[in-house]
Formats: sequence, C-alpha cells, structure tokens
Amino acid sequence: MLEIVQSLRKKLHQNPELSGFEVDTARRVKAFIQTHLPTEMIENIGGNGLAVVYDFGGNGKTVVIRCELDALPIEEQNDFVHRSKVKGVSHKCGHDGHIAMVAGLIFWIKTQVFSSGKIVLLFQPAEENGKGGFAVVQDKRFRALQPDYIFALHNLPSEPMNRIITIPNYFSATVQSFTIFLEGKESHASEPENGINPALAISELIHEFSALNQEDLAVENFAILTPIHINMGQKSYGISPSLGELHYTVRTWTEAIMADLKRAIATVLRTITNQHHLTFRICWLEYFPTTVNHDICNEMIVNAAKINNFDLQQKAYPMKFGEDFGWFSQRYQVAMFGLGSGLNTPALHHADYDFPDEILETGMKMFQEIIRQVLEIKNNGSLTNPARN
Repeated sequence: MLEIVQSLRKKLHQNPELSGFEVDTARRVKAFIQTHLPTEMIENIGGNGLAVVYDFGGNGKTVVIRCELDALPIEEQNDFVHRSKVKGVSHKCGHDGHIAMVAGLIFWIKTQVFSSGKIVLLFQPAEENGKGGFAVVQDKRFRALQPDYIFALHNLPSEPMNRIITIPNYFSATVQSFTIFLEGKESHASEPENGINPALAISELIHEFSALNQEDLAVENFAILTPIHINMGQKSYGISPSLGELHYTVRTWTEAIMADLKRAIATVLRTITNQHHLTFRICWLEYFPTTVNHDICNEMIVNAAKINNFDLQQKAYPMKFGEDFGWFSQRYQVAMFGLGSGLNTPALHHADYDFPDEILETGMKMFQEIIRQVLEIKNNGSLTNPARN
C-alpha cells in the first residue's frame, strides 16, 4: 500500500499545476480514489477542488481532512527521475506529498466499521494565492457537509524527520501583500528639475517601511515587511521617469495587528508622496488570514501523536508563513499541525526542495487516529479515548 502512495506522490510531482489550473491533478486524484467506492465525490468544489465523502450513517460527527492541489511557478533544479515535466512549475511546498497522504487514507477507511459519522477528504485548489480556501468555504456544497472538525498538516523542513509539531492558538501568520503605484512627471534626463522622478520617494518608502519591522517573535506586535519587487522607468538614458512600482509582502501574528500595520503603511505613504508631489495608488492582494488552532482539535492531534509514539513538540510561536487554511478556522473548529521533513531537507519554495517519502506513513497514521477520535467522540464533545501515556 505504501508503495502505491509513494508512486502517486511521484506522479503528482511530475505533473504540477499552478493555482486555479489544477484540472488534471484533481482528475488524477479522482481516478486513484473512485475504485475504492466512496459514498460521494463532489467535483469542482471551490474551483478545481474535489471532496470525497465516506458516510457511515447515523448522527455522528463529520471530520474533514484537507490538503492542497496546487504547485508553484518555480523551475525544478533537481535531476531525479520524477522531476517536474512542466517548465517553470514544480511542487516546491510539498503539496504532492500532502495529496498522497490524504488520498492514501482510502486503504484504511475502507476497512473501518464506524457506527456513525462522516469522513470527508478535501483536495483544495489554489492555496498558494490564498483564494482556494475562501472559495471552498463559500461553496454551498461544502457548507452542506456541515463539518464539525477540519484538520490539515504541513511538512516542515529543518525539523527532525517525522516529528509532530503542535502550536497553541495560532498555527500560521496573517499575511497580506500590496503593490504601490507612483506617478510623477516625466522629463529629459538632462533636466530632472523639470520633472518629478519617483526614485527618491521609493528609497524613502523602503527606509520608512523597514522601521515598521518588529522581528521579535515574542512580541504581540510582531511584524515583517519584505520588499519583493521594484520597477521604475526604462532603459532609456535620456529620460527621467515618472512612474514607479513597489511590491511588498507583510505578516503579523493577528488580524488586529495587521490592521494597525496597514494604517501605518498608509500614513507613511501619504506623507512621503505629498513631500515629493507624487500621486499614488495602493493595491492590496493575496490575503492569508491567521490560522487559529482550536483547543479540542489540538488535543486530538496531541493524543494521536502519543498513541502512535511519535516524537512530539509544542512550539511557543506560530509559523511565519501564510496558509489559507485560516479561512476554515474563521467558520469551523480546526487545527493544523507540522510534520518534520528532515533537518537537511531544502527549505520550502526552494528550487531544489522535494517532499520526503519517509514521512508519508507518519502523516497518514496521524490522520487515521484523528479520524478515529472524532468519530468516537461523545455527544458532550469530550474525547472517548484519551492518549495512552
């Protein structure tokens, strides 16, 4: 069975698709699962997503196990046999492994005889641009499933292989990106005094935005502002340009601090553009809300790790990356946990990263035990089988 799951992972790695274009990926997952007779398969959920339902009847709880279908616009640098066949696109966040884990649960599910309840395997589209999770929670067909609990994991390079990482309260940061468009007045390069060149304003904006950084993970107003791209003028040495662009991504622990930070950014922007007589437009994009881990869900994750005798660590601070799983946490009881993918594994979003097959079984066993706990949960919401010490 594990060899079949590994084979699926490699096939997915060879055939990556960008956010919003995961048609063949979803079709491949459907073909893998449909022979195992799920109760229902809901296609095109939240876009190109797929929800696979196993209904055991009765009035039991509904548990959703979620993974992500999309890849990244990164050229693969690895030269192994299963390297990406798609130029400029590759699975550099490990979503191929996440999909394989969740799809691989079908072998276990079909052997189970739960007295009631429902298992939903959710293959979500468009996580990397923050749109897929929002689209899924807005989809009436997903809401009709009435999830009680939703779980997900993310592999974590630089953590020991197969270690389970739990985080109380928040799993990941609030992330928001923005673009600033500046417009001044064009002039001859020999007469810059007759124009309004945005270059100095851009340099001042970068300096002032840097002063807004609060990089101490322990402070409530933690914030990172990262410049991503700058564009100004053209390669014509007789022209002093009038137009400029500045692209940033920013992250905080909470929505409230993000709102404060956005107001501070707006104040800096108005002040500097007024000083330089520039007009501006700011465009906010790619929003990832904070992923809030609910206590009862975290408890089930801890229990699952202990029952499986997995190495378990609780971290004090959230992950600094964004995760659109946060859209689910705004409406449902959810939790995400980390799965160590090796101390020497290349970092996420690096061109030489590859999901380690060694952690597939660990992820599947965690989800299996979490599902068991949910479907055996008491009516008062307490867990029936606490972890054995």
